[in-house]
Amino acid sequence: MALRDELLKSIWHAFTALDVDKSGKVSKSQLKVLSHNLCTVMKIPHDPVALEEHFKDDDEGPVSNQGYMPYLNKFILDKAKDNFDRPDFNRMCWTLCARKNLDRSKLIISDDDGFKIWCIFNFLSEDKYPLTIVAEEIEYFLHKLTEAMGGSWVEERFENYMLELDTKQLTVWELLGQLGSGQFSKGIDRQTLSMGINEVYQELILDVLKQGYMMKKGHKRKNWTERWFVLKTSSISYYGSEDLADYKGDIRLSGYCCVESLPDKEGKKCPFFIKCSDKSFEISVSDKKRKQEWIQAIQTSVSLLRLGRPAPHREARQKRREQRLKLQTEQEELELRMRELLTANETKQNELEAMRKALEEAASSAAEEERRRLQTQTELQDRYRVDLEREQLVRKEMEEQVAQKSSELEQYLLRVKELEDMYHRLEDALEDERRARQDEETVRRLQARLLEEEAAKRVELEHIHLRQQRTISETEAEKLELEKERLTKDTALQAAMAQLKHLETERHGALEQYQTVVKKLEDAANNTRTWKHKVAHHEGLVRLIQPGSKGPQLITNWGPAAFSNAELSLREKEWQDKKNLPALKLKHDALGTNNGQ
Repeated sequence: MALRDELLKSIWHAFTALDVDKSGKVSKSQLKVLSHNLCTVMKIPHDPVALEEHFKDDDEGPVSNQGYMPYLNKFILDKAKDNFDRPDFNRMCWTLCARKNLDRSKLIISDDDGFKIWCIFNFLSEDKYPLTIVAEEIEYFLHKLTEAMGGSWVEERFENYMLELDTKQLTVWELLGQLGSGQFSKGIDRQTLSMGINEVYQELILDVLKQGYMMKKGHKRKNWTERWFVLKTSSISYYGSEDLADYKGDIRLSGYCCVESLPDKEGKKCPFFIKCSDKSFEISVSDKKRKQEWIQAIQTSVSLLRLGRPAPHREARQKRREQRLKLQTEQEELELRMRELLTANETKQNELEAMRKALEEAASSAAEEERRRLQTQTELQDRYRVDLEREQLVRKEMEEQVAQKSSELEQYLLRVKELEDMYHRLEDALEDERRARQDEETVRRLQARLLEEEAAKRVELEHIHLRQQRTISETEAEKLELEKERLTKDTALQAAMAQLKHLETERHGALEQYQTVVKKLEDAANNTRTWKHKVAHHEGLVRLIQPGSKGPQLITNWGPAAFSNAELSLREKEWQDKKNLPALKLKHDALGTNNGQ
């Protein structure tokens, strides 16, 4: 059950208790007190200005439940967190509603037991207002209560009990009246009934899965002390006694906790070990059965925490509600189907009744029609008899005429036969003519097709002829251009050949001139070496002074003024000719290749 739904049930009881005249409305002053008390118990900051602002348009009178719900949701339930004492909250709402609705003079149970039954009712009631508890949940609660009191559950007794109630749903005050007056707990003393109610309250409301005395080993002094342990889904609380007055501590459970059985040691029987994330605890019980029960209960809690599931009784309640909802849906579908079948049956009955009336009317109409038909048939027979007599007279006359016409008919038949022969011959002639016309039409179509093909071929030949003419003209033009280009190239080739021959002549002349100059240079060099040798031999280191030009002296590798400017120009020309000789040879080879082509 969600926190909001659980809180809303208790608040609904408090609101209805303030509705004294049962009109569905409560004064704003009472709502202010209720809101203030709710905020105080639920540890929510109370804002009285917000309440006044919310109900500023309802100054004429009391506020209805529907009018209070938006304020309750926005300013109280939306801010509620599970950080307050839930029993105190329920006790406050119980005090408001029990004062008005509960008659304690007829009850054998205490006010505390009544409060616990009220809480159990809110837990098991349907999520519909006004709150009621169905027979299935009543049976579940009484079954739990019987087991808690140590009795055995008797199904027949519960059925008789429900028959006495003559209803399938009870309000909380009707349930308190039945249980508090001892209707179901006959033969059971008050103390046993109170203990049973308390045990069921702790299991269903406080989520207590198991409780009892066990020995706990201390963490510091390592001594063993008896404690009252209360196992819930997320913790194990231990107290000094079972009245829960002396709180000692908690064992916080999680999905990672584990429980291990230990062998007997130190004089302690049936010990087991609870290992949590931050601390470990060593517990001992009196016998193996209780040890196994506690280990299994703690493992169940750890499994529920690991899987994120609620307590078993809460999950079972949810499954029962889902099953009831499913059955209710199926029943509503069945009722809807039955209503549809009844409607269809009524429609069929109406149709059958209409058909019966229609058949009766048709039968009467058919009888009237039969009477009319018999009358008409009688009249027709009389008329037929008269007509028959008249026909006999006419037949005699006709026989005479037939005898006369027979001869005429024979002649007519001969004429008809002749006409049929003529008709057959005419058909044959027409058939021959038709075939001749079909042959003529076939030949005409063939000629037309041949003419069309001939025309198409002629057009195609004309296009081909035009393309050939264009191709020939283009070829002639290209031929002329190529001829011109060839003539131009021939002229250029001849000019190049002439130029080549001229260059070869110049090259031969240059080579002859070069050879002459080389020979002169060799003679001059020989003469110079001869003169230098003689001078060096006869005159020692005296330098021979020769006449030279008045211009600036030239420096060569033979020394200053080794040769004149004319000799230098000649040497430069020879060097240039040697440099150009490979290029001329390459050009000559190229021209020879072109001529060969």
